[in-house]
Amino acid sequence: MSEGDLDEVIKQLAKTHVGLNGVSFESKSLKLDTEEDAKDVVDAINKCENLEYLHLGGNTLGVDAAKAIAKALEAHTEFKRALWMDMFTGRMKTEIPQALKYLGAGLVLAGARLSELDLSDNAFGPIGVEGLAALLRSPTCYALHVLKLNNNGLGITGAKLLSQALLDCYQSSNEAGRPLALKVFVAGRNRLENEGAKALAKVFKMVGTLEEVTIPQNGIYHVGITALCEAFALNPNLRLLNLNDNTVREKGAIAMAEALPSLQNLIHLNLGDCLLKTKGALLLAEALTDGHSKLQEVHLGFNEITAEGGLALAKAMKNKKDLKQLELGGNMFGKIGRKHLILELKESSRLDTLGSLSLETSGNS
Repeated sequence: MSEGDLDEVIKQLAKTHVGLNGVSFESKSLKLDTEEDAKDVVDAINKCENLEYLHLGGNTLGVDAAKAIAKALEAHTEFKRALWMDMFTGRMKTEIPQALKYLGAGLVLAGARLSELDLSDNAFGPIGVEGLAALLRSPTCYALHVLKLNNNGLGITGAKLLSQALLDCYQSSNEAGRPLALKVFVAGRNRLENEGAKALAKVFKMVGTLEEVTIPQNGIYHVGITALCEAFALNPNLRLLNLNDNTVREKGAIAMAEALPSLQNLIHLNLGDCLLKTKGALLLAEALTDGHSKLQEVHLGFNEITAEGGLALAKAMKNKKDLKQLELGGNMFGKIGRKHLILELKESSRLDTLGSLSLETSGNS
């Protein structure tokens, strides 16, 4: 095959070049088992002079294929974004950490400095974190800003392993004069529970640079929520906070209310389906009443909040001039409560931000 033919194959078959600074095989459904299977990916990497990202999402990668790709990555010091979500479908759990070790080692040998690592939707569990540990501790992650590990089945053990690796990274990067400054952390649907949340809170406290934290559906109760809130308070640049579908309740709401005054840069707050109930809503309303002028989205639906709490929240939005979306559906305001809520929002010119209340549960007050 001539060089021109190879260029055409790579371009047409694999959609390899996106712009001038990366390679993407996104959603090609490729089953890459051997080094030969990975040849198109390797060729694309080798032909990309300025490889800032590699998108392998929507394929499935075996150990030998990962080894070949890792070897190709060794030549790219400029590499910054590893977009490696959903790339181990059908793989044995023993394969995944080996593949991750090869890929990580390739980046380390390249002397690359990652800014983003996305391994979401890879069900690798704690053993996968073991495969990542060396990479996370290395200078390659000293400049990491975005870490996405959504739906990985980390569990408590995986969260603790991840926490320790990131703490080690922070310590060594700090000693090198460029401390880890993580900005975006995503780890939804990972069964973190209280102990996992507490472990990650140690990292959040240490870095102090977070801007977005998304950890919904993790079985976290007030103990873990409290640990997280103490850490959030030390991250004043936090703009997006999503704790949807965890169990905050009143004790967790107390901790959140104590943290909120330190989070004046919040734009998006999602505490939907967190069992806040009315007491929790009142605590949050009080904490949000003054300041928080940058808020654009507030999600507090499905929290068993009655009319009293709903009205308090509506009043708290009065000075939020940038507010675009207020989700309070699925609560227990009742007909009269809905009327008062709507009147309050209308008076403050915030009614157009209110989402549907049609899914309201029982409640007449």
